[in-house]
Amino acid sequence: MPVFNAHIPANRFSPDQKRALADALNQSLIEALGIPEGDRFIVISEHGDSEIFLDPTFMGMQRSSDAMIITVLLGAHRPLEDKKAVSAAINKLVVEALGISPDDVFIALVPVPIENFSFGRGELQLAEGAPRW
Repeated sequence: MPVFNAHIPANRFSPDQKRALADALNQSLIEALGIPEGDRFIVISEHGDSEIFLDPTFMGMQRSSDAMIITVLLGAHRPLEDKKAVSAAINKLVVEALGISPDDVFIALVPVPIENFSFGRGELQLAEGAPRW
């Protein structure tokens, strides 16, 4: 049920690289959280130079023109260990998929109560309980 939005620099990555990014994000959930492969909800948004601003050195990083922001809507029930595992998996797999620096992947985990997700039909499928995974 996590939902990704990857905010990437415009015209930097090819369609194949964007597909690799989406695959890496999905795989991070499978590896870190045991989420089923079909639980895949990913939006990739491109932003021009006047639309995305990432400080190149904040928190001791050395960000390049490849820097991106990845937000993840994640079930609020997840413990800190899960959050650490998924953040590490996202960074590792995105770096491998795109050949970018680990410093270029800014991740924001946004906790959402699971009863607030609708997978379609306007139904809140998880309102009555947590998913098996």
